[in-house]
Amino acid sequence: MSTKSNRATQLWFPAKRYGWGWGVPTVWQGWAVLVAFFVLLAIAAAIFLPAQPGVFVACASLLSLLLVAVCWAKGEPPRWRWGGK
Repeated sequence: MSTKSNRATQLWFPAKRYGWGWGVPTVWQGWAVLVAFFVLLAIAAAIFLPAQPGVFVACASLLSLLLVAVCWAKGEPPRWRWGGK
């Protein structure tokens, strides 16, 4: 088995067919990361909104950066895609 096909089986987030970025997860680990992101975002909203919207924006930004970092590490390399294969 080649390392390229081995890498493909370990991808949590495949590339989108059109545009830049990642699509929906293909393995349970990716789904767990996505669910954790939304749960943590909801908890931050419940705690900080509406009293401290600035803190909520900071938390949401940090969570989003962490999600992108996981997608970058465990997904296909991001590049612009026009459909095709």
